[in-house]
Amino acid sequence: MPTPLQHLKKDPVLAAIIAQWGDYNIRYRPPTFEAVVRSIVSQQLSGKAAATIYGRLEGAVEAMTPEGILALETARLREIGLSGQKASYVRDLAEKTRTGAVDFEALPSMDDEAVIAHLTAVKGIGVWTVQMFLMFALRREDVLPVADLGIRTAMKRQYGLAELPKPEEMQRIAEAWRPHRTMACWYLWRSLDNMGGAELG
Repeated sequence: MPTPLQHLKKDPVLAAIIAQWGDYNIRYRPPTFEAVVRSIVSQQLSGKAAATIYGRLEGAVEAMTPEGILALETARLREIGLSGQKASYVRDLAEKTRTGAVDFEALPSMDDEAVIAHLTAVKGIGVWTVQMFLMFALRREDVLPVADLGIRTAMKRQYGLAELPKPEEMQRIAEAWRPHRTMACWYLWRSLDNMGGAELG
C-alpha cells in the first residue's frame, strides 16, 4: 500500500513540488468556536492585519466563548477593527452556539457535507471558510477548496494553464489525488511560497 506521499508523487507536477518542499508539515488548530471566530476575522484580510485585529478581540473579551463575544456591543467590535458585517457574523455565530443551533462537539462525528451544511447556517460563513475548518481543524484528508485563489493560482502556474481553472477543471486535475487532496493542496500553497495567511500560519 503506497503512502500518501507516494500516491501524490504519481502526479509528476506534485512530485516536483514535494521534492522541493520536503516533508508534509501542516499545522492544525483545535476544532473550536474560537477557530471559526478567527476564520471570520481573517476573511479578505492579510495574515498580519487579521492577526492584529484578532489580538485586539482576544484582549477585549474575558474568554473567547459565545458569552464573551455577546458581552461586546457591535460598536465595541467596530472599534476593535471588525467591519459591521463581520461584527454581525461573529455575534450570529456566538448566538447560534450559545443556543445549541451550532454544536462544535458534534462536528467531529459528521461527514464533510454535514459540517458544511451545519456551519454555513451562520451568517457570513461560506463554503470556503468551512473547508478551511475541515482541513486545518477537523483534519479531514480529502478536501479540495475550489474557490481558494491560492489553489487556483498554483494550479494555473504549475499545470501551465492559460487562465485560472474553474471548479470542474480543478476537480478533474485533483481526481488522481484522492483520498489525499488536502495534502496536495498544502503542497500547492507551498509552491506559491505564501504561507502567511491566517489559516495557514
